[in-house]
Amino acid sequence: MMLTPEQIVEVQKANLDKLLGLSLKSFAHVEKAVELNLNTVKIALEDGVEAIKALSAAKDVQDFVAVSSAVAQPLSEKAVAYGKNVYTLASGIASEAAQLVEEQVNEGNKKFVELFEAASKNAPAGSEGAIALVKSAITAANSAYDSVSKATKQAVEMAEANVEAASKATLKAATAAASTAKGRKAA
Repeated sequence: MMLTPEQIVEVQKANLDKLLGLSLKSFAHVEKAVELNLNTVKIALEDGVEAIKALSAAKDVQDFVAVSSAVAQPLSEKAVAYGKNVYTLASGIASEAAQLVEEQVNEGNKKFVELFEAASKNAPAGSEGAIALVKSAITAANSAYDSVSKATKQAVEMAEANVEAASKATLKAATAAASTAKGRKAA
């Protein structure tokens, strides 16, 4: 069974539509990243001005240390939040691209199997062994692809869990440092 020119054009058109869709999604993610960065810079500048005002109003070293630690904790929380937002944006586009690739592989696989089945119906007598061998190879390749796909998804889930745990640990450490600094001021 041969593909007709119309079928080839349809496949190309479908692939182009998917590529354009992914490009639009990628552009939306870039817009979000630019917006995130601009907001982060704006907030950092505002926070910096407030921190300088607060530090310049400190009356002694202990007051300066207390103000410094009070300023540091929100900054570390904002840095962690920024990192999580950047990771979310990056993983979003990667996830969408992976989904598109998976769809393309599944679609291509399905079409190949259909073509192979049609071709094997017209195969000459005595080629059953070769056909069985190719079918076995297709099944093994599909199984290997499924295993790799599952392992990749598990790795992504593990990475997301690690990012979340690291974020919590960073916030906990910042809170502990701020508490220690407040305790020193009180003493």
